[in-house]
Amino acid sequence: MAGIRGKNTKPEIIVRKLLHAAGFRFRLHRKDLPGKPDIVLPKYRVAIFVNGCFWHGHENCDLFRLPKSNTEFWEAKIGGNVERDRKKQAGLLDEGWHVLVVWECALKGKKKLEGDDLLGRVSGFLESEKCCLAEVFG
Repeated sequence: MAGIRGKNTKPEIIVRKLLHAAGFRFRLHRKDLPGKPDIVLPKYRVAIFVNGCFWHGHENCDLFRLPKSNTEFWEAKIGGNVERDRKKQAGLLDEGWHVLVVWECALKGKKKLEGDDLLGRVSGFLESEKCCLAEVFG
């Protein structure tokens, strides 16, 4: 697990390139916010997390399958990640930020969204009357 990166992952870079090409300006991994969101758009008060489907336990997803060996360890590990995600999101919402979660399956796999569709969903969230928490998945 030491080889697993937490920052600058391929899915995160895909989202950053889409946002930058569309003219959105952002900051990365702001340490002063709960959970150090992957992408922060201060102008919109939006924090974006780009979650890997396996590591964050995305339910009903083709990219998430619990390993058959050492199942108890993986249930505890992934369950802890899910609980930590909830706490991070709640902390941001309490501070008045809006949270968008982009799942890995929206960027690759069988149900992958095309660039325009993905950008449309993300920019639609940014420019609309925001709800507090939204998710983008394939």
